[in-house]
Amino acid sequence: MVSLVKLIKSANHLVVFTGAGMSTESGLPDFRSANRGLWTTEQKQYLSSTNALNNHLQEFTDFYRKRVQGIHDFKPHKGHEILAEWERKGYLKQIITQNVDGFHQEAGSEKVAELHGTLKKVHCETCGRSYLSEEYLHDNYTCGCGGVLRPSIILFGEMLPEQPFLTAEEAAIKSDVFLVLGSSLSVSPANQFPMLASETGAKLIIVNKEPTEMDGIADIVIHEPIGSVLEEINSKL
Repeated sequence: MVSLVKLIKSANHLVVFTGAGMSTESGLPDFRSANRGLWTTEQKQYLSSTNALNNHLQEFTDFYRKRVQGIHDFKPHKGHEILAEWERKGYLKQIITQNVDGFHQEAGSEKVAELHGTLKKVHCETCGRSYLSEEYLHDNYTCGCGGVLRPSIILFGEMLPEQPFLTAEEAAIKSDVFLVLGSSLSVSPANQFPMLASETGAKLIIVNKEPTEMDGIADIVIHEPIGSVLEEINSKL
């Protein structure tokens, strides 16, 4: 841990990359987990697709109403707050996240590239008008124009949004320390950013409960809870 604290302290361009493990420490279930909720893993993957949106709208909206409810039932944890504090103090230059819960912004972070969109908003599939996702909690799935309201996330079958992708790419290249928190690094193309950071000279640190596909190229690997690791680092900065 001493060497990790030294790296964070000495970083000129610290970038943090967060995955599902960052959210599950808040209590939010990982939607891919088969033993949670009403749907199997296969059903969840299908219901997160453009095919389901276009062909099984009732099942699609039932599924996402549950997910929207989930982000309102849970809150950011201490780790989210520490990252927001690091940003305010100038230590942290950019967060890249695979998560769609908006917890980073809720905790106070502003420099957040959301690779997979957000469940905090829904938008009209026809006219593009944006609404808060509470519309789903009020069982409103239709825009004023008559179009379908859908969550503002990236579904299977869609490309990642261009601007967050470019922001993440630039941040990875500029980084001298790249800290991964709670990602298995198995989802492409998001997992290219830690690789890119490492290839362009950054120190790669991975904090994840389980081994990842990139542990072998990382400079430091820690298999401990994210919140406790961040609290220990923060206490020594």
